[in-house]
Amino acid sequence: MGYETLILEIKEGVALVTLNRPPYNPLSPTLYRELFLLCEQLERDKDAKVAVFTGGGKAFSSGLDVKEVEGKSSVQMREIVDLARKAYCGVERLRMPTIAAIRGMALGGGMELALCCDFRFSSEDARFGQPEINLGIIPGGGATQRLPRLIGPSRAKELLFTGEVIGARRALELGLVDRVVPDQNLMDEVMSFARQLASKPRVALEALKVAISQGLEMPLEAALVFEGECFLQAYTSEDGREGLRAFMEKRKPEFKDR
Repeated sequence: MGYETLILEIKEGVALVTLNRPPYNPLSPTLYRELFLLCEQLERDKDAKVAVFTGGGKAFSSGLDVKEVEGKSSVQMREIVDLARKAYCGVERLRMPTIAAIRGMALGGGMELALCCDFRFSSEDARFGQPEINLGIIPGGGATQRLPRLIGPSRAKELLFTGEVIGARRALELGLVDRVVPDQNLMDEVMSFARQLASKPRVALEALKVAISQGLEMPLEAALVFEGECFLQAYTSEDGREGLRAFMEKRKPEFKDR
């Protein structure tokens, strides 16, 4: 499937998704629609085990394209907000691990997209923020919910209430990003980590993500029961059987992602 605002490349089990509205990749209704469709495609693709999201040009994403939304009625804007939520939830709910590779700006909706990923790797010159308050509005793509869950309510409120744009090192201190690397090394670092994850057996990898993501939304006792169900899914898979058999036979397992 071809996309107007996205580029998809799949190699060695890693799906590289590049936002393609250079130089700053502003978000638009078309991009939201395509992002949701791309997530559906990845869920069906047997070659993709890990997804990396990044931006072409000079930035990850500068956020929602103001030209696309200024002057819209509340009805029209509700449609765009619904599109954004659908796209972001599509990324968040991917069964495979996801990594945001961030250089340049990740502002507004761009930062909200990064928040949907399991990991965030940043270049040293990257900048992060939710500056919506400075336009008299608030985030509409999940930042008021995902950011407090990631870095805590007080720190999230500080960023959201002030609209401050912070650098990569501060983002690392807050727990907003997982790694900060020199700009020239960013994609090498991300792809190396992505390939490491892609080398793991698919069923167990997906079971781990589901157990963590859904378990966090449950009371602990229910989450422990749910973990047990996810464990059984991995244990009874072909790769689960092969992994235990290989351990007993003192050899390297030959996983087949089944």
